[in-house]
Amino acid sequence: MKTALNACLIVGLVMTCGDVHAAPCPRPDALGTARTLVVDAKTTPRVGLKSFPQTLPLNDKEVVLTFDDGPLPATTGKVLAALSAECVQATFFVVGRNAQASPQMLKAMVRQGHSVGNHTWSHPMLNQIGHAKALADIDKGFAADDAVLGPVRPGAARLFRFPFFASTPALLDDMESRGAVVFGADLWASDWLKMTPQQELDLLTARLAHARKGIILLHDTKYQTAAMLPAFLRYLKQNGYKVVHVVPAGDTSSTPSNGRAAD
Repeated sequence: MKTALNACLIVGLVMTCGDVHAAPCPRPDALGTARTLVVDAKTTPRVGLKSFPQTLPLNDKEVVLTFDDGPLPATTGKVLAALSAECVQATFFVVGRNAQASPQMLKAMVRQGHSVGNHTWSHPMLNQIGHAKALADIDKGFAADDAVLGPVRPGAARLFRFPFFASTPALLDDMESRGAVVFGADLWASDWLKMTPQQELDLLTARLAHARKGIILLHDTKYQTAAMLPAFLRYLKQNGYKVVHVVPAGDTSSTPSNGRAAD
């Protein structure tokens, strides 16, 4: 995957490089990651139909798995284990203070090939605290990630998700000017509500059957989600869904054994 991905970046084919195949999985019966999609703020500054009029260029029955609010060792570790068992790569939007508290968990995400995005330092409602304070919290979140993983390459794209999807036009413009791709979502499991793992699985699979594709929002800090995830990955495999891994253009930190430090 490394060679093909770098070739795409050199020639500048940001979105048309979406057909890069992921690394082969040693388990032939695993779900696996079907392809890697490189994103850049110049072409996809914001994605996710729950918040924006456009989303990622996914084919029918393709999904992008995203997790918010971690890392939290007790649950994030279970999520990482479930993804690893199925050779699946996801994107984790981490809260900076949690990343600072659990740096080894953040490094484990990168070591296993996942992408890491910023979800601010303290998870505030950014549209309610004033522009300057909002930017400061965003920047502190990026700084916390970089303190653990090392800085991204100059000019590389960043991934960002607003807590509660609470953005403002000015903050969206700021993120675009800084080269950050803002992620919303296309569907979610509502796992912030109290429910059993089976109830969450039933709700999520029903929504996916209706939407047929999209960016899925989950939370790696929720015990019910960690418990539900193995069954959901089996559902994807059994029903012909493909997992697409999102990688920010110019940053290979989510490529195993490459990019920013992950030891």
